[in-house]
Amino acid sequence: MTDTATAAGLDPATLDDVLRVAGSPGFDRWKDQVHRTGGCSDPIHLTGWTLAKDKTTGETLRRYSTDTEPDGRLRVACGNRRASRCPTCAYTYAGDTYHLIRAGLAGDESKDIPTTVRDHPRVFATLTAPSFGPVHNRPDRGVCRCGARHPEDDPALGTALDPTTYDYAGTVLFNNHAGQLWQRFTTRLRREIAARAGLTQRELKGVLRLSYGKVAEFQKRGAIHFHAVIRLDGPDGPDTAPPSWASVQLLEDAIRAAVAHSYTTITVPAAGDQPCRPFRWGRQLDIRPVKAFGDGSDITEKAVASYVAKYATKAAESTGSLDRRIGNREVLDLLDVPDHPRRLIEACLDLAPLYPDRKLGAWAHMLGFRGHFSTKSRRYSTTLGALRQIRADYRAAQNHDALGDPDTVLVLASWEYAGHGHTPGESALAASIARDIQLNRETAREALQDQLALEGAAA
Repeated sequence: MTDTATAAGLDPATLDDVLRVAGSPGFDRWKDQVHRTGGCSDPIHLTGWTLAKDKTTGETLRRYSTDTEPDGRLRVACGNRRASRCPTCAYTYAGDTYHLIRAGLAGDESKDIPTTVRDHPRVFATLTAPSFGPVHNRPDRGVCRCGARHPEDDPALGTALDPTTYDYAGTVLFNNHAGQLWQRFTTRLRREIAARAGLTQRELKGVLRLSYGKVAEFQKRGAIHFHAVIRLDGPDGPDTAPPSWASVQLLEDAIRAAVAHSYTTITVPAAGDQPCRPFRWGRQLDIRPVKAFGDGSDITEKAVASYVAKYATKAAESTGSLDRRIGNREVLDLLDVPDHPRRLIEACLDLAPLYPDRKLGAWAHMLGFRGHFSTKSRRYSTTLGALRQIRADYRAAQNHDALGDPDTVLVLASWEYAGHGHTPGESALAASIARDIQLNRETAREALQDQLALEGAAA
């Protein structure tokens, strides 16, 4: 058994559980449930029933109960956006984010975003954190300050050259206030645009609307920065054209001025042994016009959407931190957290009593950051909720086809939470199902691309 488990890449206990699950009478139904979740790594277990009746005759059209399911439970996808927690659900979240961002760039009539939005001024901007001390890096020229040329996968990258002088407290406090700093930036940006147009704030609202979609990313050093699509619309959003004076150059100049302005500063008061700290954006500001099709120097709509979607499923665990809340300091030893993220986490725990309103202890696993990873302005594009509703409506339509006219059907239901997750053997089998689903998606995508290429050649 040990040799068989080794060949399968499983420990003997997990292999035993795989064989138990695969040999159980309800395996086919279990496999169908897991397949419907996309191979979710941590499915939610529900118990309960549904009953569909004809409103007129009282006839029972369909009855379902989890009593007949494997272990008496129905498994549904967890919906977690983090790739470290559930790659399957994160893939869905990334896909939704991609379509949300791309619709705001290229337009999508099915999502009520006109294709004329492609003609609006728009840029892809990256706002970074300031320096909190020198770290190991890979400069374009020369070597790191430590004298070494680090490979791309070197775990030392982003860690402090001198941990005794690095400002770990400043890093986590900046992360904690980054959302407020973004709000100040957008407020100042509107003022800068109005000043360049020779308008008051009130007059600007009557002719132009600022729209954006952004995602937060942790740099290797553990500091947060934001990637944002920033677009200029007419007063009613993407359905209206911006005024003729609104240009990409004006938008870029206004962004640079807003980042540099003293208003775009958050001051954290002194507390205990911590000094008063004013926080501003870092010196590295990247602004690139977004084009429908790249010419080698511009960034394309597809590239921007893909980039934002990629980071929408990541969090502080990419720095070596943990992907769930920390109950006590002992867990850092148990999980062997690397020194740099460990010091950042400990800084959060040390600062929590000094800044109780900032909830640094609760967000220590996020290195102090407590905002949403992907956000957008109201009129930038569709919403994640709307995209999820499209899938829900599709499933509901399938049920309606099976039951008949929904206006004449009464559905009763009762559900209870019954746990979550898989046994070790179930996890191995679910991961195999998820890989098969992903392979099928990639094969279908490649086939579609080949078909489009052939159709284009024929035309």
